[in-house]
Amino acid sequence: MQRQTYFARKDDIERQWHHVDADGQVLGRMASRIATVLMGKHRPEYTPHVDCGDFVVVTNAEKIVMTGNKLTQRVKTRYSGYPGGLRTRTYQYILEKHPERLVEDAVRRMLPKNRLGRKMYKKLKVYAGPEHPHTAQNPAPMNA
Repeated sequence: MQRQTYFARKDDIERQWHHVDADGQVLGRMASRIATVLMGKHRPEYTPHVDCGDFVVVTNAEKIVMTGNKLTQRVKTRYSGYPGGLRTRTYQYILEKHPERLVEDAVRRMLPKNRLGRKMYKKLKVYAGPEHPHTAQNPAPMNA
C-alpha cells in the first residue's frame, strides 16, 4: 500500500478570521502565535510553499507589554545613507506615537523573508484602539 503526500492547493483553502486583544499581552509571545496562524502552521493541511494562513485582526495594540527594560532600552534604527542621517527611536517613543507599528514589525520579522511572506503579512490587520472595521467577517477570538 502506497501513501501519497497531501499538498494543499490555493483553491482548497478556506480562510478564517481571528481576533486578538493585545491588552496586557507580552509582545514577542503574542507575535509568535500570530505568525503561526498567518503562515497556516496551526492547520493539519499546512503546506510550506502555499499560503495556508488565516486573517488576524489585532486590537488594543497601545496596551501591549514588554518584559524587563526593553521598552526604554531597545531602539529601532534607520539610516538614510547620508552623513548624519542615522535616526534612532526607543520602543517607548514608538508605542506612544504609532503602537500598531511595534506589533506589525514583530510579526513581520517572524514570517518568511520572500514573496510568500509578504503575502502572509498582508493578512495582518492591527489597530491601536479597541475598534476595528472587520466586524462583518465575524472574527473568532484567538487565545494569543
